[in-house]
Amino acid sequence: MKYILVTGGVISGIGKGIIASSVGTILKSCGLHVTAIKIDPYINIDAGTFSPYEHGEVFVLDDGGEVDLDLGNYERFLDIRLTRDNNLTTGKIYQSVINKERRGDYLGKTVQVVPHITDAIQQWVMTQARVSVDEDGVEPEVCVIELGGTVGDIESMPFIEAFRQFQFKVKRENFCNLHVSLIPQPKATGEQKTKPTQNSVRELRGLGLSPDLIMCRCSTPLETSVKEKISMFCHVEPSQVICVHDVSSVYKVPLLLEDQGVMSYFCQRLSLPIEVRPRRMLTKWKDMADRSAHLVAHVSIALVGKYTKLADSYTSVIKALEHSALAINHKLEVKYIDSADLESTTLQDEPVKYHEAWQKLCSSHGVLVPGGFGVRGTEGKIQAISWARKQNKPFLGVCLGMQLSVCEFARNVLGWEDANSTEFNPDSSHPVVIDMPEHNPGQMGGTMRLGKRRTVFKSTSSIMRKLYGDVEYVDERHRHRFEVNPELKHHFEKKGLQFVGQDVEGERMEVIELEDHCYFVGVQFHPEFTSRPMKPSPPYFGLLLAAAGKLPSYLAKGCRLSPRDTYSSSSSPEADFAELKFPSLS
Repeated sequence: MKYILVTGGVISGIGKGIIASSVGTILKSCGLHVTAIKIDPYINIDAGTFSPYEHGEVFVLDDGGEVDLDLGNYERFLDIRLTRDNNLTTGKIYQSVINKERRGDYLGKTVQVVPHITDAIQQWVMTQARVSVDEDGVEPEVCVIELGGTVGDIESMPFIEAFRQFQFKVKRENFCNLHVSLIPQPKATGEQKTKPTQNSVRELRGLGLSPDLIMCRCSTPLETSVKEKISMFCHVEPSQVICVHDVSSVYKVPLLLEDQGVMSYFCQRLSLPIEVRPRRMLTKWKDMADRSAHLVAHVSIALVGKYTKLADSYTSVIKALEHSALAINHKLEVKYIDSADLESTTLQDEPVKYHEAWQKLCSSHGVLVPGGFGVRGTEGKIQAISWARKQNKPFLGVCLGMQLSVCEFARNVLGWEDANSTEFNPDSSHPVVIDMPEHNPGQMGGTMRLGKRRTVFKSTSSIMRKLYGDVEYVDERHRHRFEVNPELKHHFEKKGLQFVGQDVEGERMEVIELEDHCYFVGVQFHPEFTSRPMKPSPPYFGLLLAAAGKLPSYLAKGCRLSPRDTYSSSSSPEADFAELKFPSLS
């Protein structure tokens, strides 16, 4: 097993996750089986109780693990399926060590950070690295490990010490350290400054880890003199200083690393059993990156949510929209709308903000209401849903978005004026959304309906069924505490809101579609978590097709795009059709 540790310096949030994913991509393009582990030094057990403003979105895995959003990057870039144990936190490590101590596993010894915590970290990494993450079930050959935060943080000290020991345990030829550092460029001088990187590397070396590659994050390409200076002061060859400057698309980062000989370095440094040659997978990435840079037609989607001030709160949603827009050769414009700005109280308090929000909504080609929690802004979301339904605008509601579209329909079509979710109004006389048996209100963490669940299509004419490739069922990931009240189902179906997808038992409403509408769809699951750059998520793909006016012709052709709309201009239409014919996501 080969281990590649990615550490960060100077500041957090400079792109360690994208760089780790890109490294995995170029390794996988050589035919290697690659897995990834994300280490978060916080004491939380998992990311489930985080506010999206605090740490970005909570990403959900097949096994129900609520994890850091970087695991979403790994899954999208590498097209793998990870488990909850691929996200390691200080909380998980201490919990496992304390449980062992309570059982008496340490035979009365004094339990300490060194060696007990550090040993537990190393054991966890070595065990998890061998768990297969590909569909073929083959054991991985390379494990990319990203250590969150920055070198020098008090929280990450046990992890740094664990990897200092680890490099000797697994031998030098099986362990490599990439250090991601910031090269600031003050506007006053325009000069690229190396001092923060020098200090960061010095601190890392002082803690016992010596970087093999220094990944320099900068706004413009690194000057040769700056590269040589970093080489001299950081004890590496100039070829080991890699420039990762700002690019127009994250899909270009693997190509950027490949162009600077990163793969050649890994082959030599880790004695990888591969030959360096042009690779088909990277050619696909290049085609995709080139296409994303030259798109002319554009499509705009209004994202009506609660956490719109931080784009990371909806990372997977944005990526799913991007994947779908790219598949139909359109440039995506996301219009972020804080749902509270659409409400009448905002009209009274801040009329300019209210009218700006409505102008954004009305000028969009499609509307998306994603998942969320809490009552703030829900009335604004219902207003947006009502507008999309009445104006025949393409609409997709995900999780809470689906539940609120049921509430909107109940109020404005069925005439149940106080229809609501018991989450927001426990005393509603028409509780169209209710809490589930799994939900334990006394405890917040891990009490939802989480992970991969099966949805069975009840209608053969359903648009969603066709978009999924005319399959009988799909397996998608869930994260919710509330569900549509199944007892009221017949009231909605009489008026044209069809529940076309349900769980295996037929008790949970999973997919809704509105009759006589261009595209009005709600899904209880989160399809964005399984979207991939070259395999867009069908519900999002349908939204983009409808917003671009292409959905009727796409369905008429048996869910195939015309050759000019597919991924590669060089390949045959038949190959492109095969690429874009959506397989079952089960």
